[in-house]
Amino acid sequence: MKIIQLKFKRSLGQEKQHGAAVIEFALLLVLLLMFVAGVVEFGRAFWYYDALTKATRDGARYLSNTRVSALVALDAATQDQAKQMVVDAAALAQVPGFAAADVAVICEPSCDAPDYVTVAINAYPITIGGWIPIFLPIGSTTWSATLSPSTAMRYMH
Repeated sequence: MKIIQLKFKRSLGQEKQHGAAVIEFALLLVLLLMFVAGVVEFGRAFWYYDALTKATRDGARYLSNTRVSALVALDAATQDQAKQMVVDAAALAQVPGFAAADVAVICEPSCDAPDYVTVAINAYPITIGGWIPIFLPIGSTTWSATLSPSTAMRYMH
């Protein structure tokens, strides 16, 4: 009994397709890395916004519960302490370049006899693409935005 072996040739198109997978992977890798960079950068922006919101909440809570004198007035020293609390909280959250000048304390109707106190951030600038460049359609690798969280609380007389 004779065994017959069949030999099959590769199709002619397979030799030409050998390097195509590497090129397709390289093209997709660039797109995937840009997507991941965008997610990381926008995540960082949300992280800073959340940290600054919590910092303003701490400052507003401090001011709303502080009784400086029997006149129920908020003096400049107490407002400066609240601003420093906000700066310290932002530093703990590793928000770069944040200073007391970026914080505003607003008393309504006035700081002599407030009903409400508001602690606000004055347009803190952030650059999306600062850590990882993002290639935008306009040709830039960065995008600037400002963060302006604020917290208002009733002053406890």
